[in-house]
Amino acid sequence: MKITAIRTRVVNAEMRNWVFVKVETDTPGLHGWGEATLEWKTKAVVGAVEDLAPLLIGTDPRDIEQAVRILRKHSFWRLGAIGMSAVSGIELALWDIFGKDQGVPVWRLLGGKVRDKVRVYTHLGLGDMRAVYETLDEAPLVERAREVVEKGYQAFKAVFIPYTHMTASVANIDKVGRMMEALRSAVGPSVEIMVDFHGRPGTIGAALAYIEALEPGRPLFVEEPLPPGDMAGLAAIAAKTSVPLATGERLVERDEFATLLSGRAIDIVQPDICHCGGLLEAKKIAAMAEAASIGVAPHNPLGPIAGVAALHFAVSTPNHVIQEEMVGAVPWYFEVVRGPIRMVDGHWQVPEAPGLGIEVDEKACAAHPYEPEVYHTRNAVLDDGTIVDW
Repeated sequence: MKITAIRTRVVNAEMRNWVFVKVETDTPGLHGWGEATLEWKTKAVVGAVEDLAPLLIGTDPRDIEQAVRILRKHSFWRLGAIGMSAVSGIELALWDIFGKDQGVPVWRLLGGKVRDKVRVYTHLGLGDMRAVYETLDEAPLVERAREVVEKGYQAFKAVFIPYTHMTASVANIDKVGRMMEALRSAVGPSVEIMVDFHGRPGTIGAALAYIEALEPGRPLFVEEPLPPGDMAGLAAIAAKTSVPLATGERLVERDEFATLLSGRAIDIVQPDICHCGGLLEAKKIAAMAEAASIGVAPHNPLGPIAGVAALHFAVSTPNHVIQEEMVGAVPWYFEVVRGPIRMVDGHWQVPEAPGLGIEVDEKACAAHPYEPEVYHTRNAVLDDGTIVDW
């Protein structure tokens, strides 16, 4: 079996563009689909897939480890987030082909089943990116939390940490505390709440001030309390709080994760399967985390193929904690990609169809062509004009 072509299909999902990757083979009817979505980098990722594709034409798609080595080593330059997203999309498609060829779901090829269902969480706003990133007041926050719980979710994540520079003001700290108290009062003790800092605090002190304000609400974890890469800062925070810390969505290389995990400053690592190199690379990162007694909760606010890949990963990964998902991103989510995602009582069910178990309707995809994405980052400016982390 040989790879004959690698193509992309961009689908605009209103607030972001999904980048689907199709790998075709010389076996009639056998092809695979992956996803390489990277916010605000759509055209760059599509170009990276086109640049990388010639390296794999004529190779066997079932030699997945070898394919990734070719893409990474024969590219010469370090690929970064854009190139690694392209690699990830191709890699996922290869697993889809392999599973179909063997007649088994991908999770069987990844080591088999280690759980009977997968705990998931969504965002406030159920995929509406403006609601996710621009809900910074108490009343709409509570309203959206209740909506999520009514939809059957038993866990959700909110992004309501103020845009912050080197210090956190008393007013902002108190506001964060009130918002967390309101959320906990609205949903009760049985619903898990996660708070995404988005790396907004510019210092350890500012991050700790917000964490202390959140602590009475008992978050499952706080995410990216500092910008990515500040390992010493994370260790300093971990030494002063019992609130679980999570990070990792903006790391793409295995050595970056190795450095992060070796410090044991976090409780949850969050690789993005569509950015870190694909399923096999994510499994290696999870194995390193397990050796350090750290859980894994992959980042995934992306499209339906990314969601299905995350499902197969979760079914087969022992230290998996909870899965981020964006099934409510658009009303036609399941029209462009028909797949095995099915939620019962806040959990995804185990898929049984061969490969990833998806069917992509390319005609439906074509009905949602590329459009420029909304730049929420323009809000990350303080009153005095200082640009801060989004």
